[in-house]
Amino acid sequence: MSRKPDKPKPPPQHKRWEGKEKPDWLSRALARAGVFPQKEAEDAIRAGRVSINGRVAKMALTPVPPGATVKVDGLVVSLEAPPTRVLAFHKPAGLLSSTERQHRTGTVFEALLPQLPPELAGYTWHAVGRLDVDSTGLLLFTNDDKLVAHATSPDAHLPKRYVATVFSTASDERVEPLRRGMTLDDGPARPAKVNVRDEHTVEVTLTEGRHHQVKRMLGAVGLPVRALHREAVGSVDLEGIPEGTFRLLTDDEVREGLRYEGRTPFGP
Repeated sequence: MSRKPDKPKPPPQHKRWEGKEKPDWLSRALARAGVFPQKEAEDAIRAGRVSINGRVAKMALTPVPPGATVKVDGLVVSLEAPPTRVLAFHKPAGLLSSTERQHRTGTVFEALLPQLPPELAGYTWHAVGRLDVDSTGLLLFTNDDKLVAHATSPDAHLPKRYVATVFSTASDERVEPLRRGMTLDDGPARPAKVNVRDEHTVEVTLTEGRHHQVKRMLGAVGLPVRALHREAVGSVDLEGIPEGTFRLLTDDEVREGLRYEGRTPFGP
Protein backbone atom coordinates (compact mmCIF):
# COMPACT_ATOMS: atom_id res chain seq x y z
CA MET A 1 0.00 0.00 0.00
CA SER A 2 1.58 3.23 -1.15
CA ARG A 3 1.92 6.02 1.34
CA LYS A 4 0.51 9.41 0.44
CA PRO A 5 3.12 12.12 0.54
CA ASP A 6 2.88 14.38 3.55
CA LYS A 7 1.34 17.77 2.94
CA PRO A 8 3.88 20.54 3.28
CA LYS A 9 3.55 22.38 6.56
CA PRO A 10 2.69 26.05 6.31
CA PRO A 11 5.57 28.34 7.22
CA PRO A 12 5.63 29.84 10.72
CA GLN A 13 3.54 32.97 11.10
CA HIS A 14 6.61 35.20 11.45
CA LYS A 15 8.03 33.84 8.13
CA ARG A 16 4.79 33.64 6.14
CA TRP A 17 4.99 37.24 4.97
CA GLU A 18 8.76 37.61 4.55
CA GLY A 19 9.46 39.62 1.42
CA LYS A 20 5.79 40.50 1.05
CA GLU A 21 3.61 43.35 2.23
CA LYS A 22 2.49 42.34 5.72
CA PRO A 23 -1.31 42.26 6.11
CA ASP A 24 -3.08 44.37 8.67
CA TRP A 25 -5.50 43.04 11.31
CA LEU A 26 -9.09 43.36 10.24
CA SER A 27 -10.34 45.47 13.14
CA ARG A 28 -7.35 47.80 12.96
CA ALA A 29 -7.63 48.11 9.18
CA LEU A 30 -11.30 49.09 9.45
CA ALA A 31 -10.52 51.61 12.18
CA ARG A 32 -7.56 53.16 10.35
CA ALA A 33 -9.66 53.56 7.21
CA GLY A 34 -12.34 55.39 9.18
CA VAL A 35 -15.01 52.74 8.54
CA PHE A 36 -15.57 52.22 12.27
CA PRO A 37 -13.88 53.24 15.52
CA GLN A 38 -11.86 50.30 16.87
CA LYS A 39 -14.45 49.06 19.39
CA GLU A 40 -17.30 49.25 16.86
CA ALA A 41 -15.15 47.41 14.30
CA GLU A 42 -14.60 44.57 16.78
CA ASP A 43 -18.32 44.40 17.53
CA ALA A 44 -19.22 44.30 13.81
CA ILE A 45 -16.74 41.47 13.19
CA ARG A 46 -18.09 39.40 16.07
CA ALA A 47 -21.62 39.94 14.73
CA GLY A 48 -20.63 38.42 11.37
CA ARG A 49 -21.15 41.65 9.43
CA VAL A 50 -17.68 41.70 7.84
CA SER A 51 -16.32 39.49 5.06
CA ILE A 52 -12.95 39.14 3.35
CA ASN A 53 -12.97 37.88 -0.25
CA GLY A 54 -16.47 36.49 0.23
CA ARG A 55 -15.84 34.68 3.53
CA VAL A 56 -17.27 35.98 6.79
CA ALA A 57 -14.53 36.88 9.28
CA LYS A 58 -15.34 36.35 12.94
CA MET A 59 -12.04 37.39 14.56
CA ALA A 60 -10.74 40.93 14.99
CA LEU A 61 -7.17 39.72 14.39
CA THR A 62 -7.96 38.10 11.04
CA PRO A 63 -5.23 39.23 8.60
CA VAL A 64 -6.37 41.20 5.56
CA PRO A 65 -4.19 40.29 2.54
CA PRO A 66 -3.16 43.19 0.30
CA GLY A 67 -5.77 43.76 -2.39
CA ALA A 68 -8.49 41.82 -0.57
CA THR A 69 -12.15 42.74 -1.05
CA VAL A 70 -13.66 43.62 2.31
CA LYS A 71 -17.40 44.09 2.75
CA VAL A 72 -19.47 45.36 5.66
CA ASP A 73 -23.14 44.41 5.56
CA GLY A 74 -22.62 43.27 1.98
CA LEU A 75 -21.15 46.57 0.77
CA VAL A 76 -17.54 46.95 -0.34
CA VAL A 77 -15.49 49.29 1.86
CA SER A 78 -12.15 50.90 1.07
CA LEU A 79 -9.28 50.19 3.45
CA GLU A 80 -6.97 52.78 1.92
CA ALA A 81 -5.27 54.98 4.48
CA PRO A 82 -7.34 58.13 4.89
CA PRO A 83 -5.85 61.64 4.92
CA THR A 84 -4.16 62.72 8.13
CA ARG A 85 -6.67 64.55 10.28
CA VAL A 86 -5.82 66.56 13.39
CA LEU A 87 -8.19 68.08 15.92
CA ALA A 88 -7.24 70.93 18.25
CA PHE A 89 -9.20 70.51 21.49
CA HIS A 90 -9.37 73.11 24.28
CA LYS A 91 -9.10 70.92 27.36
CA PRO A 92 -10.87 72.07 30.54
CA ALA A 93 -9.54 71.20 33.98
CA GLY A 94 -10.78 68.00 35.59
CA LEU A 95 -10.50 65.65 32.59
CA LEU A 96 -8.07 62.76 32.24
CA SER A 97 -5.97 62.54 29.06
CA SER A 98 -6.84 58.85 28.95
CA THR A 99 -9.38 56.45 27.50
CA GLU A 100 -10.07 55.02 30.96
CA ARG A 101 -12.31 56.73 33.48
CA GLN A 102 -11.01 56.68 37.06
CA HIS A 103 -13.73 56.80 39.71
CA ARG A 104 -15.88 59.83 38.79
CA THR A 105 -13.21 61.62 36.78
CA GLY A 106 -14.21 61.96 33.12
CA THR A 107 -11.85 61.72 30.14
CA VAL A 108 -11.01 63.99 27.24
CA PHE A 109 -12.41 61.34 24.88
CA GLU A 110 -15.79 61.45 26.62
CA ALA A 111 -15.82 65.21 26.13
CA LEU A 112 -14.58 65.22 22.52
CA LEU A 113 -16.07 62.23 20.70
CA PRO A 114 -19.79 63.10 21.09
CA GLN A 115 -19.09 66.45 19.37
CA LEU A 116 -17.66 64.93 16.18
CA PRO A 117 -19.66 65.18 12.95
CA PRO A 118 -20.35 61.94 11.00
CA GLU A 119 -17.40 62.47 8.62
CA LEU A 120 -14.98 62.42 11.57
CA ALA A 121 -16.73 60.02 13.94
CA GLY A 122 -15.57 56.83 12.20
CA TYR A 123 -11.88 57.29 12.91
CA THR A 124 -9.95 55.97 15.88
CA TRP A 125 -8.56 59.11 17.54
CA HIS A 126 -5.23 59.20 19.38
CA ALA A 127 -4.31 61.92 21.88
CA VAL A 128 -1.01 63.57 20.94
CA GLY A 129 0.76 63.65 24.30
CA ARG A 130 -1.02 64.39 27.55
CA LEU A 131 -2.08 67.12 29.91
CA ASP A 132 -2.46 66.52 33.65
CA VAL A 133 -6.01 66.24 34.94
CA ASP A 134 -5.82 69.72 36.50
CA SER A 135 -4.07 71.33 33.51
CA THR A 136 -5.90 73.13 30.70
CA GLY A 137 -5.24 74.17 27.14
CA LEU A 138 -4.35 72.74 23.76
CA LEU A 139 -4.54 68.97 23.34
CA LEU A 140 -4.22 67.56 19.83
CA PHE A 141 -5.93 64.42 18.54
CA THR A 142 -5.15 62.58 15.30
CA ASN A 143 -6.17 59.53 13.29
CA ASP A 144 -2.52 59.06 12.22
CA ASP A 145 -0.43 57.23 14.82
CA LYS A 146 2.79 58.29 13.06
CA LEU A 147 1.93 61.90 13.85
CA VAL A 148 1.73 60.98 17.54
CA ALA A 149 5.29 59.63 17.37
CA HIS A 150 6.49 62.70 15.47
CA ALA A 151 4.94 65.31 17.75
CA THR A 152 6.00 63.63 21.00
CA SER A 153 9.55 62.74 19.96
CA PRO A 154 12.24 65.05 21.38
CA ASP A 155 14.09 64.56 18.09
CA ALA A 156 11.41 66.61 16.29
CA HIS A 157 12.22 69.70 18.44
CA LEU A 158 8.57 70.73 18.13
CA PRO A 159 8.00 73.61 20.60
CA LYS A 160 5.20 73.44 23.18
CA ARG A 161 4.31 76.72 24.91
CA TYR A 162 2.91 76.70 28.45
CA VAL A 163 1.78 79.41 30.82
CA ALA A 164 2.22 78.62 34.51
CA THR A 165 0.64 80.46 37.41
CA VAL A 166 3.07 80.17 40.31
CA PHE A 167 2.74 80.66 44.05
CA SER A 168 6.04 82.44 44.71
CA THR A 169 7.36 85.61 43.10
CA ALA A 170 8.87 85.04 39.66
CA SER A 171 11.80 87.02 38.28
CA ASP A 172 14.26 86.73 35.40
CA GLU A 173 17.03 85.86 37.84
CA ARG A 174 14.98 83.08 39.38
CA VAL A 175 14.10 81.38 36.08
CA GLU A 176 17.59 81.70 34.57
CA PRO A 177 18.48 78.03 35.34
CA LEU A 178 15.62 76.95 33.04
CA ARG A 179 17.11 79.01 30.22
CA ARG A 180 20.55 77.49 30.68
CA GLY A 181 19.30 73.92 30.98
CA MET A 182 19.03 72.06 34.25
CA THR A 183 19.22 68.55 35.61
CA LEU A 184 16.05 66.90 36.86
CA ASP A 185 15.70 63.61 38.67
CA ASP A 186 15.36 61.81 35.31
CA GLY A 187 18.33 63.50 33.66
CA PRO A 188 19.33 66.76 31.97
CA ALA A 189 16.59 68.97 30.56
CA ARG A 190 17.13 71.05 27.46
CA PRO A 191 17.33 74.82 27.79
CA ALA A 192 13.83 76.30 27.71
CA LYS A 193 12.62 79.62 26.38
CA VAL A 194 11.22 81.48 29.41
CA ASN A 195 9.36 84.76 29.64
CA VAL A 196 8.24 86.24 32.98
CA ARG A 197 4.90 87.85 32.16
CA ASP A 198 4.36 89.12 35.69
CA GLU A 199 5.44 88.13 39.20
CA HIS A 200 3.06 85.15 39.29
CA THR A 201 2.88 84.20 35.58
CA VAL A 202 5.68 82.46 33.69
CA GLU A 203 5.65 81.41 30.03
CA VAL A 204 7.78 78.32 29.32
CA THR A 205 8.46 76.85 25.86
CA LEU A 206 9.93 73.34 25.69
CA THR A 207 11.12 71.18 22.79
CA GLU A 208 10.69 67.97 24.75
CA GLY A 209 7.82 66.72 26.84
CA ARG A 210 8.72 64.66 29.89
CA HIS A 211 6.35 63.81 32.73
CA HIS A 212 5.32 66.94 34.68
CA GLN A 213 8.35 68.68 33.17
CA VAL A 214 7.22 72.31 33.47
CA LYS A 215 6.03 71.78 37.04
CA ARG A 216 9.28 70.06 38.01
CA MET A 217 11.49 72.68 36.39
CA LEU A 218 9.71 75.59 38.05
CA GLY A 219 9.49 73.73 41.34
CA ALA A 220 13.26 73.22 41.25
CA VAL A 221 13.79 77.02 41.31
CA GLY A 222 11.29 77.63 44.09
CA LEU A 223 8.27 78.47 41.91
CA PRO A 224 5.66 75.77 42.66
CA VAL A 225 2.92 75.73 40.03
CA ARG A 226 -0.65 76.55 41.00
CA ALA A 227 -2.14 76.22 37.50
CA LEU A 228 -0.77 75.17 34.10
CA HIS A 229 -2.16 76.02 30.66
CA ARG A 230 -0.77 74.90 27.28
CA GLU A 231 -1.16 77.69 24.73
CA ALA A 232 0.44 76.18 21.63
CA VAL A 233 2.08 73.18 19.97
CA GLY A 234 4.33 74.19 17.09
CA SER A 235 2.58 77.23 15.67
CA VAL A 236 -0.90 75.81 16.34
CA ASP A 237 -2.68 77.63 19.14
CA LEU A 238 -6.10 77.92 20.76
CA GLU A 239 -7.31 81.03 18.97
CA GLY A 240 -11.03 80.82 18.31
CA ILE A 241 -11.55 77.54 20.23
CA PRO A 242 -13.77 77.96 23.31
CA GLU A 243 -12.98 75.74 26.28
CA GLY A 244 -14.37 72.23 25.87
CA THR A 245 -14.66 72.47 22.07
CA PHE A 246 -12.45 71.62 19.08
CA ARG A 247 -11.68 72.54 15.51
CA LEU A 248 -10.23 70.55 12.61
CA LEU A 249 -6.80 71.76 11.51
CA THR A 250 -6.18 72.55 7.86
CA ASP A 251 -3.66 70.60 5.80
CA ASP A 252 -1.34 73.64 5.86
CA GLU A 253 -1.52 73.83 9.66
CA VAL A 254 -0.53 70.17 9.93
CA ARG A 255 2.29 70.49 7.41
CA GLU A 256 3.66 73.86 8.48
CA GLY A 257 2.39 74.33 12.03
CA LEU A 258 3.26 70.82 13.20
CA ARG A 259 6.07 70.20 10.68
CA TYR A 260 4.45 66.97 9.53
CA GLU A 261 3.92 65.95 5.91
CA GLY A 262 1.32 63.31 6.74
CA ARG A 263 -0.74 61.14 4.42
CA THR A 264 -2.80 62.14 1.40
CA PRO A 265 -3.94 64.58 0.13
CA PHE A 266 -0.61 66.34 0.76
CA GLY A 267 1.73 63.42 1.29
CA PRO A 268 2.23 59.68 0.67
